[in-house]
Order: sequence, then C-alpha cells, then structure tokens
Amino acid sequence: MENQDIAIVNGKNLPISTKKSVEICNLIRSMSTKKAKAVLNRVILMKEAVPYRRYNDNTSHRPGIGPGKYPIKTSKEILRLVESAEANAQNRGLSTNLVIEHISANKAPLQWHYGRKRRRKQKNTHLKIIVKELKIKKDDRKANTKKEN
Repeated sequence: MENQDIAIVNGKNLPISTKKSVEICNLIRSMSTKKAKAVLNRVILMKEAVPYRRYNDNTSHRPGIGPGKYPIKTSKEILRLVESAEANAQNRGLSTNLVIEHISANKAPLQWHYGRKRRRKQKNTHLKIIVKELKIKKDDRKANTKKEN
C-alpha cells in the first residue's frame, strides 16, 4: 500500500459499544466519505436503520433491511472520525474524492465506573479508519476504437 494516497485516523478509548461499532463499520466499509457521512447523518436523525447482521439477538425488524437499530451515539463518534480523516487527507494534499478503504473496531480496555454500592465496567472501543484517494480511470478502449475506424 502506497502511503502517498492514503490518510489514517485512529480513535482510542472511545466511549462507545464495540458491537454497535462493528455493525456500523460493516455498513460504511468501501463507501465514499460523502456517502458515508450522508448515511451516518440519516442514522442520527433516525431516518435510516443500521442493519444488524452479527449481533442481532432480540432485534426487531426494520422496513427493507431485516433486523436493525439506530445507534445514535456510535454514529456521532464515527461521523466525527470520518470528518477527521477527510481533514487529514486535505492536509496531506489529497483531493476530496475519497473512499473508505479500511475501517475496523476493536475492543479497548474496560474502565471501572464507581458507584455507591457496586461498580460497573464502561465500554470502550478503538477505531481505525484508512481513506484512499479515488483515482479516476480514463476509458482507453473507446479512444482506441475511434482511432481504428
């Protein structure tokens, strides 16, 4: 992988669920950043549900997608990271025509949230996003056929 045409963003110890992050990552992987931001904004406004393919026990069906939910807090954090990846790409001199090449959610260390009687563990997640500049390929076949005729 060439480092000239990519931009990387790492989110460490984000206070979001890893399972919800995995489902959103599966949804927006290989999308352009513009389309991914539009999808995440629709999820935040509860206009479009995220399809739950792996962690879908007791999840109700949504129209057209099957089991799904509206993970608003997770969508806000991932949207913030996608915007940061775009800013990193512009800082490196890349165009705004970007595609999400790699996005992954990993479990982060659990933190104790202390209370009066007992304590609870808070969910944390590491996220990594790699965006790549989408290069427009010229169609040489059409040019070659015109020259031959």
